[in-house]
Amino acid sequence: MEIDSPLPGTEPPRDCLRCPRLVAFREQCRAEYPDWWNAPVYAFGDPDAWLALAGLAPGKHGANRTGRPFTGDYAGDLLFATLAEFGFTRGCYDARIDDGLTLDGAIIVNSVKCLPPQNKPAPKEIAACRPFFEKQMAVLPKMRVVIALGKIAHDAAVRSFGGRLAAYPFAHGAVHLLPARLPSCR
Repeated sequence: MEIDSPLPGTEPPRDCLRCPRLVAFREQCRAEYPDWWNAPVYAFGDPDAWLALAGLAPGKHGANRTGRPFTGDYAGDLLFATLAEFGFTRGCYDARIDDGLTLDGAIIVNSVKCLPPQNKPAPKEIAACRPFFEKQMAVLPKMRVVIALGKIAHDAAVRSFGGRLAAYPFAHGAVHLLPARLPSCR
């Protein structure tokens, strides 16, 4: 299966070796589920998006299986239904990568690209993926809003704009006005 990123040049290689624990888990999943994607999951959506959804990491039976963020699990059912309700989708979501779904004005970017065991990446794994996430945030010229889906995604988003976590604490439903992009993010 071949999957293209909407943000070429910003993704880790299919056999990324940065995180030994995640590599070992990926190999275990490849042995158990050889027909699954079992690789870093690329961003999905509109490269001209004004809205970015920052996720944690691929889910085992969803994105790790299909190769597309939030595709194939309950979280994806909910997320894509919500995006459709607000006019961000074209086509119909059918929990498959070949369902023809596209996003318009929105993009999904995970802060950790590979599936972590128990959906819990280690701090050094989050740090190892940070350059990919930051590159992706930096190449979205029209992005004005980031919805972080959890603390790890929140922290990645704040850092990608050069913000200090203490100045922008995580809280469910919190709204932060982040500084304009800093030169290091370009």
